[in-house]
Amino acid sequence: MSKITTQEGWHRFPDGFEAYTKTWVPQQSPPIAHYVFIHGYSDHINSYGGCAPALAENGIKVHSMDQRGWGRSVKTPAVRGRTGPTRKVLDDMTSFISSVLEESSRDGVPLFLMGHSMGGGQVLQYAAKGPPEILSRIRGFLAEAPLIQVHPDTKPWKLTEFAGRWAGKLMPHAHMVNKLDHTKLARDPNVGLQFKQDPLNHETGTLEGLAGMLDRANELDSGKILLQDSAGEGGKLRLWIAHGDADGVCDFEATKRFFERQKLADKEFRIYEGWYHVLHAEAGADERKFAEDVVEWVKARSGPLEGTKSRL
Repeated sequence: MSKITTQEGWHRFPDGFEAYTKTWVPQQSPPIAHYVFIHGYSDHINSYGGCAPALAENGIKVHSMDQRGWGRSVKTPAVRGRTGPTRKVLDDMTSFISSVLEESSRDGVPLFLMGHSMGGGQVLQYAAKGPPEILSRIRGFLAEAPLIQVHPDTKPWKLTEFAGRWAGKLMPHAHMVNKLDHTKLARDPNVGLQFKQDPLNHETGTLEGLAGMLDRANELDSGKILLQDSAGEGGKLRLWIAHGDADGVCDFEATKRFFERQKLADKEFRIYEGWYHVLHAEAGADERKFAEDVVEWVKARSGPLEGTKSRL
């Protein structure tokens, strides 16, 4: 096992807001690739401590931040869940990705972008709507159990959603607690228990932020979002989506529909049979398998640019 180190810091957005960051640095220099990770709803980057080190041990430098409104980026209760509208969410991603692109360019290695759950939905939105000058420098996009549609067993009632949207127009920063069923996160009950007991997982959104999250999901599920095959680095958008078919948080079938609509030369849908929502934290050998699958896909695309076949 190669030695890795971690670095903590702060990333300042153009409006002055500072987000907590953490980087997992491999012993290998330069690394094989740089890898930006976007976390999910009511989560934070230090809860991904199993997968990130595994990538770094394989020569991949992992960069992540606690997004605006979440984790250690929350310095007062008033800003819990205050992500801003979708445009702000995507602009924050651009700011952070741009800072990592500077480093990957100096190292002469590619950059990959991945997100989990809400963050996975953000990555897919970004692949469709991000600035072309940024997309053209991203080698591949990865989404773990992305929020394309909330699972039917978890989805809010239409009346509740309508009332929240109406109130959000009047009070966009008003808070609403939106608890996740921690028993549906992973087959290992300890994973859900740790999530429930983590004080950084405040499970509090704003009406504006929650509406934006649901709007992004609905847009992905509606068929309005079609990724452009020529948008990524070297004129090719490379896509890897992973989802457990027993996920009770984000709907597996919606993810499958989204994937099948995308007309890309290099795309892969990795199905984890019987797995739940937090693929990177399943117990024992399964946690290692997920990390190994990510490493395999990234490494296969980290050398000279070349075409690869699509597989489902």
